[in-house]
Amino acid sequence: MKFNPDADLDTSGVEDTRGSGGGGGGLLPGGMGIPVGGGIGGVILLVVILLLNGTLGGGGGSDQPAARNTAAGNLGSCKTGKDISQNPDCAFVAYQNSIEGFWAAELPRRGKKYTKAPMRVFSNSVNTGCGPATAAVGPFYCPPDKTVYLELGFFKTLETDLGAKGGPFAEAYVVAHEYGHHVQDLYGILDRIKSREGADSDSVRSELQADCLAGIWTNHATTVPTKSGKPLITELSQDDIERGLDAAASVGDDRIQQKTQGQANPESFTHGTAAQRMKWFQTGLDSGDMTRCDTWSANPL
Repeated sequence: MKFNPDADLDTSGVEDTRGSGGGGGGLLPGGMGIPVGGGIGGVILLVVILLLNGTLGGGGGSDQPAARNTAAGNLGSCKTGKDISQNPDCAFVAYQNSIEGFWAAELPRRGKKYTKAPMRVFSNSVNTGCGPATAAVGPFYCPPDKTVYLELGFFKTLETDLGAKGGPFAEAYVVAHEYGHHVQDLYGILDRIKSREGADSDSVRSELQADCLAGIWTNHATTVPTKSGKPLITELSQDDIERGLDAAASVGDDRIQQKTQGQANPESFTHGTAAQRMKWFQTGLDSGDMTRCDTWSANPL
């Protein structure tokens, strides 16, 4: 994955609250607005870490996943693509800029107004419109405050505990998936979610659609310009795409359940199997067309 070193980075839509003390403890309570997209990790992630390692973070008695970067609040210094080589965390600003830049142009083209959603990077815990959350919840989108929440230590967990290959595009896939939920929210699709468990549940269909929408952005990623007209992402290799597909597979319900309980139970699926998640990401990637992401009328298998 290559970034344009001369492209401007816009930090206005990224809130880096690491080191600010966060807020609240515990997991997200369902009665305060249901968070979505946590199936990248979500509450399931907490179970995985506890069962595989006994503690959050996998060792040393830590109560949080291992941090990707110990620097707090450093995203505000990300100005151009060149800064990514000095501070890898700046890549998250680039992902956010490219993803929102795409949807801000694509939805009006289809007659739909796009409303921006900030991305809040936090450590330890955070207060949200969906209630308080800890890092163990994993990345998620909160509909009441229309914000994407990201704890960067998750990406180490994705590799060490869930077996993903990782890498920059695995990160980009996760961010794109969460913004896929924001697009769903703007279309009122999240209101359709009534059944939350089962292989054919609304929850599974929603998560697979967000994977497809992440694939849509991927299809167009190298053509999305910044305000200066220069694309942020100049190249995606086949290895990048494979790492994105691998990340999608690693958070499949069946993979997680096999790791934690030795067998998969479709009746408790909430996000789709590894094969389904790869299929729908690939569908978006191949087509670049939102109309191909209708997991509600299509058979998601």
